[in-house]
Amino acid sequence: MSIYDFVMKDVDGNQVSLADYKGKVLLIVNTATGCGFTPQYEGLEKLYQQYKDQGFEILDFPCNQFGNQAPGTEKEIVSFCQLNYNVTFKQFAKIEVNGANEAPLYTYLKKQKGGLLGSAIKWNFTKFLVDREGNVVDRFGSVETPEKLEKSIKALL
Repeated sequence: MSIYDFVMKDVDGNQVSLADYKGKVLLIVNTATGCGFTPQYEGLEKLYQQYKDQGFEILDFPCNQFGNQAPGTEKEIVSFCQLNYNVTFKQFAKIEVNGANEAPLYTYLKKQKGGLLGSAIKWNFTKFLVDREGNVVDRFGSVETPEKLEKSIKALL
């Protein structure tokens, strides 16, 4: 089993194979539009713009499990992100990241990098960094801003 075995639904309902991202450095993030950490979209987009030409991709998975902070449809979320933060990286359909209905991708990510506080995702904007070979190399909590991840991203590019 690898990161490339997963197929996820994008905001348009299309099935997207993560195998499409082979050879890329990935930052996988569970997001929310009504969270205190929502301004991190700005930093994420900045990182994306700076490194996308070097093989860097951000995969955004909205999640409404934490305080109902990702309300609305996928289209509303995308519109919010584009209008407020000029987001251009790949956004996917809403998922659950914990519990009985969690996306298998997140079961896998958490198994690879459980984090200091155990495997459960604690809040919005938890970030997983994946190298060009598909290895989950690091996990960052909500409070770790995109700017703090730049050095780790650059090392993998």
